[in-house]
Amino acid sequence: MRRVALKGLWWRRGRAVLTAFAVVLGVAMVSGTFILTDTINKAFDSIFQDSYSKTSAVISGKEVVKEAASGTATVPAALLQRVRANDNVAEATGAIFNLTGTSDQTKLIDKKGESLGSSENGQFGFGFDPGSERFNPMSLTSGKWASGQGQVVIDKKTAADNGYDLGDKIGVAADGPTRQYTITGLARYGKENSIGGATFAVFDVATAQAVLGKRGQYDTIFAAARDGVSSQQLVSDLQPIVPATAQIKTGQQQADADSKDVQDNGKFVQYFLLGFGFIALGVGAFVIFNTLSITLAQRIRELATLRTLGASRRQIKRSVLTEGLAMGVFASVVGLVCGFALAKGLNGLFQLFGIDLPSASTVVKPRTIIVALALGIVITLIASLSPARRATQIAPIAALREGATLPPRLGARRPAIPMTILAVGIAACLIGAFAGGSLGTSMILVGVGSLLLFLGVIMIAGRLVRPIAAIVGAPARRWGGPAGRLASGNSTRNTTRTATTAAALMIGLALVTLCATLFSGFLSSTQSADKKAVSADYVVTSKSGFDTIPAAVGATVARAPGVKSVSAVRQDQAKAFGNTVVVNGLAPGFNDTVKLGLEHGADAVIPRLGASGAIVVKSYADDHGLRVGSPLTLTTSAGRPVTVRVVAVGEPDAQLTGEVLISQATFDARFPRPSDLYVFVRAEHGTSGATTKAIDQAVAGFPEVDAHTRSAWIDFRGADTRKFLMLLYVLLALSVVVSLFGMVNALVLTVFERTREIGMMRAVGMTRRQVRRMVRHESIITALIGAGLGLPLGLVVAAAMAGALDTPFVPPVQSLVIFTIVAIVAGVLAAVAPARRASRLNVLKALHYE
Repeated sequence: MRRVALKGLWWRRGRAVLTAFAVVLGVAMVSGTFILTDTINKAFDSIFQDSYSKTSAVISGKEVVKEAASGTATVPAALLQRVRANDNVAEATGAIFNLTGTSDQTKLIDKKGESLGSSENGQFGFGFDPGSERFNPMSLTSGKWASGQGQVVIDKKTAADNGYDLGDKIGVAADGPTRQYTITGLARYGKENSIGGATFAVFDVATAQAVLGKRGQYDTIFAAARDGVSSQQLVSDLQPIVPATAQIKTGQQQADADSKDVQDNGKFVQYFLLGFGFIALGVGAFVIFNTLSITLAQRIRELATLRTLGASRRQIKRSVLTEGLAMGVFASVVGLVCGFALAKGLNGLFQLFGIDLPSASTVVKPRTIIVALALGIVITLIASLSPARRATQIAPIAALREGATLPPRLGARRPAIPMTILAVGIAACLIGAFAGGSLGTSMILVGVGSLLLFLGVIMIAGRLVRPIAAIVGAPARRWGGPAGRLASGNSTRNTTRTATTAAALMIGLALVTLCATLFSGFLSSTQSADKKAVSADYVVTSKSGFDTIPAAVGATVARAPGVKSVSAVRQDQAKAFGNTVVVNGLAPGFNDTVKLGLEHGADAVIPRLGASGAIVVKSYADDHGLRVGSPLTLTTSAGRPVTVRVVAVGEPDAQLTGEVLISQATFDARFPRPSDLYVFVRAEHGTSGATTKAIDQAVAGFPEVDAHTRSAWIDFRGADTRKFLMLLYVLLALSVVVSLFGMVNALVLTVFERTREIGMMRAVGMTRRQVRRMVRHESIITALIGAGLGLPLGLVVAAAMAGALDTPFVPPVQSLVIFTIVAIVAGVLAAVAPARRASRLNVLKALHYE
């Protein structure tokens, strides 16, 4: 039976390959993600190994607070002399060097005042002693190391890409306005001309300390052991003098730790991309399930004949599973190979969105091969189980019967099952959306309910095909002529088949509708709250909108002509109750430009916060048992404790600030290297061309800073959300492409099944053009049925999630129209090959077809 199954599969190899490609794309996405992330990790491993290859011990500041704007803790410069005094130390130096922190951000500025590179890729500033070159992970390609004020070394790639050479002037901006430096050298990082798309500027230590606001401090102290002293022994000798906010590791340990940090941060990207790969595989499973079901329905007499000749039910089932296994193996191997190309494509996609990742020779781990092959084969076999089970129910007598059909599916035989699943799903969504439980519980309920809704709709879709086709097929019946009317009838001839074909497209459309609706509600809520809260005429932010800007920006803007007052909002992360908390420092005049809308008049407390007062957001206070009068201890990134007392509790209308608000004076006194998230500006005469020009000129010296009018800033706040939504659309498009394979397959098999029928229609006068039009209309109707199922399902799930997240439900009408058009285009594209094949059938041969 295995030989019979494989020979039959070879005879139907065209359809088998087309079916397998539905899984190929999902496997390619999974393997491509692993290849991409493993290659990136290898590149970073190489970078960090080069950084510490000649170092025995590394003393660096601890990351007291995760991802703090002020970075990690620093090491006092005085510690260097104590390290050098150790008998086992051959050489030691202090440096400004931190690849994993956020405090050394330094931008290179071109002749037009534009920043080179981007914060997403990294813009680093380093400070190394030119006399201790062994500890410098960079190597000069030309020139000499910077050795005084006004000198800088930049990475070779940035110089080559932007036309800079030795002796040229280049702008550099860090914790202050842009200053000009002379390029004394060009360097590369280890063996790389650059770290991905990152830029770096290398100064001498004193200059770097001044530029980055770290006078009297180092990021790192490097030490080399004397001959005969191991790295671990040196670490043990130096451990007693290391302060509590610092740590000491061997060079290898530090390299491994930095590499692990990067890999941990990259897990999100890996899981994010894998999620879309699994979605594509799920849609591919529907395609295989539908194709095998159609194929078996067309082979009933063949399978019944095998039963008549002595084949057992088990052998029939095994033959169907053998076909599925063969397609799974083929799809997995091809998908694994395609994963190499897709890894390059994903890297290009990230570059398109401004993220340039470091590269290395392609890495293919055994895990990638095993997971890719296993996923493709298992998914295909699971999709084959139901058709295989139904094939065993074919009676031998069916070999003698015209028009025999497969036994109905479980959902068709027992409609109570899908209805029960739908009812449970709806109930779970309603409870999660409106019961008022914790966010975690609500989202779990909505998530489980949504999965049940998807399953229930898929099982009951066959019963919904006729009413939906009556609506979406109306244009074809009205304006499509005889071909349109025939297509409308054909789409409801086998409602189960049509429903399963449409279900693959339904999943993709439901997911994009879910994303679009959630983001629409989020944007609507944010913009409404911002309009209500912010009365400032202008808002100054970083170009990205989420990075902080130098504290000097506010003072500079305040001196611009036409500016009445400014209110800067400091921001950094601190640690409290063992977790990270966002802390803002507010100026006394904050209420003049922003009304947070805190309950019980808490806004009025802002000018009176004093040295130890704090306003705490209500949700944070509830979670940690805080109330008015409670003490709260915050630990800054420098490891210093800051104890404040809660003077007010409230929930802001606008999401402009973090969980804890303190006075700006206290913030500046306690937090290292303070910086601003926003600077709100009140103009003397409101928004005007002259004031706008004056503010733009004031911030021109800060290359990563932009000034917006109030209305422009409100729109700008949603730019990153819209950008992320576009990325989701691009990735979800993969599932739509997979569904196209399913539609093409179904149409090809339908044409094959109706060969004699098409021949008869051609014989009585139907033209080739009408045949093509009929197949095209049928494909469009099937696609619109998918849209008719997917769009409402996506809206229902989005409404439940919006309820759980307590955000408004705002259906994106324009997007829904676009998704419908996409469904029509998908239907047209899917029909191209089947329509051409149907129109080219030989009439006489078709009439004799059995």
